[in-house]
Amino acid sequence: MYQSFYTGALGAGSCMAKMSVISNNLANINNNGFKPMNSSFSDLLNFNLNDSEDAVTDLMAGNGMRMQRTYSSFGVEALTSTNSDIDFAILDDNAFFMVQDTVTGAITYTRSGHFYKGEMEDGFYLMTDAGKVVLDQNGEPLKADTPDIERIRQAMSGEDYEEDDYDEDLEEDEDAPRLSLYTFSNPSRLMNVGSNEYAPPEGMEPVLVNNPNIVSGMLETSGTSLAKEMVKMIECQRAYSYALKMVMTSDDVESTINSLRG
Repeated sequence: MYQSFYTGALGAGSCMAKMSVISNNLANINNNGFKPMNSSFSDLLNFNLNDSEDAVTDLMAGNGMRMQRTYSSFGVEALTSTNSDIDFAILDDNAFFMVQDTVTGAITYTRSGHFYKGEMEDGFYLMTDAGKVVLDQNGEPLKADTPDIERIRQAMSGEDYEEDDYDEDLEEDEDAPRLSLYTFSNPSRLMNVGSNEYAPPEGMEPVLVNNPNIVSGMLETSGTSLAKEMVKMIECQRAYSYALKMVMTSDDVESTINSLRG
């Protein structure tokens, strides 16, 4: 009997955890570059009622479930046009800008390309809203007036630029600063650290993307689907009510048993 209390309460708690994930997704529905989180659940220990421990039968009981982890998918979403030529949208799946905190030196990754020109001692650099500097393919802070950024901006605006001169410069200096993207072998393992930024777990190294697809003057919209999240919310609310009903039923049965005991 006590097991039914535990299973019902655990189910209700898991539903509350899932509702928190759904609420966070809905709260960021207008946040450019946001990737919604998904909840992954696992069953706890199952056992046979009328057979040996290793047997597989139709009569099995379990100890409930728990939220195993949350993860995000990093596919390309719809794009929206902006009035800023230093807004950038990523057209590659599972690709990120590398940014660095100028105070702590911590490196994180983001798909949000909403940047601005931040002034530092030796010029203007490309920075995020949180004041983190964007890094190039060499892991160095990227200046806002690099030829690569100018090339992307002019290509999007239809202006003419000297492609041959630009290519010649790159051939002479392969380390010339570029607006670069990075990817990971298993992006679903990235940890959300807030502000549309992600950090890899220890041991997972970034890989530089060759020939990244980046467009200027546009931003990637939020990946949250209102319809999908509302369906998940309804399912979660019903599961929560069923779990509470199980707890209440167990309590009624326990009360009846105790009254019969006198």
